[in-house]
Amino acid sequence: MKRFLQWWKGQPVLGISLLAALISMCFIPPDTGYFSYCNRTVLIQLFCLMITVAGFRSIGLFEQIAQNLLKRAGTIRRIGIFFTQICFFSAMLITNDVALLTFVPLTLLLFQNINQEKYCIWIIVLETAAANLGSMMTPIGNPQNLYLYTTYHLRMTDFFQTMLPTGVVSWIVLLVLSILLPKTPCYKGCTADAPTAIPKKSALVYLLLFLICLLTVFRVIPDWLCLAISVILIFFCNRTLFTQVDYCLLGTFLCFFVFVGNIARIDVIRDFFAQIMLGKVLWISALLSQCISNVPAAVMLSGFTENAKELLLGVNLGGLGTPIASLASLISYQFYSKTQQSHPGKYLAVFSAVNFGILILLLLTGWLQIQNT
Repeated sequence: MKRFLQWWKGQPVLGISLLAALISMCFIPPDTGYFSYCNRTVLIQLFCLMITVAGFRSIGLFEQIAQNLLKRAGTIRRIGIFFTQICFFSAMLITNDVALLTFVPLTLLLFQNINQEKYCIWIIVLETAAANLGSMMTPIGNPQNLYLYTTYHLRMTDFFQTMLPTGVVSWIVLLVLSILLPKTPCYKGCTADAPTAIPKKSALVYLLLFLICLLTVFRVIPDWLCLAISVILIFFCNRTLFTQVDYCLLGTFLCFFVFVGNIARIDVIRDFFAQIMLGKVLWISALLSQCISNVPAAVMLSGFTENAKELLLGVNLGGLGTPIASLASLISYQFYSKTQQSHPGKYLAVFSAVNFGILILLLLTGWLQIQNT
């Protein structure tokens, strides 16, 4: 029992999704209809993207890029702008989770070296918001985008037309908040160590895999071929990467596929959700994301609405707000809380103020965008 509680504490979203799936199975016992629940393409694309990005991290590509750029940093403001912008734009390709896993530890190390920890909270909060907002700009930026893009068979033009307006506003807001940082000069400690050489052969393999993943997302290459190539190349290049895949995320998707598939077959529940979401998809999806995070919210609500654009916008903007609205936000908090002289209460206060402030502004922007379409 103790081990089970520890596992639940470590993977709360997977635990909740598993419990939801099991409860739904009491009403709809397993039958042949279960085979139609699972979106195989989403699971394959997620697996291949995660293992490819893990490959890039294993050769130190992201750290080297950050170190080279940090050499040009001279003030606290420049460091803040640099980290916010790199999280925003890199999350479009490597996902918000990986962006924060890569750049938050670098931020903490940097501020320990330059003795300016008082600005560290502000910058990490901005990095977290930037990663969540930047990742919403592409189909591969986060799991909910990939799921909705595939499930609703969206076109690239539809996707970008939906996300671009709020994306531009969010970029401007983040830039303004970064400029509020002082021009305090950094000490010599901000100079990064000399980066190690990147193995070219491995880099080429991971770059090839990334291009194949993109072509699969854009429906040029079939998903099964992407999976086969990824497994074969990783097996011969660096098989330890198989252990770095977030299998809990894949399991969460599977459980929610079962849960949503089952409750969609219960007429009363299906009609209830369809009714309350009528004309309120943006607001309900953003609100639900605050409670169960935006990935499960996207999977759950997709079974009750055909309004893909509002749902896409709602769950992405809903990643702001509470720390659990986007599970990527917990990555930043965990890194910061483990440092010496951390102030978790102050961090959560700054996090809440920044996130809810941006969330309100972007929801209003999204609502106006919907009204004008």
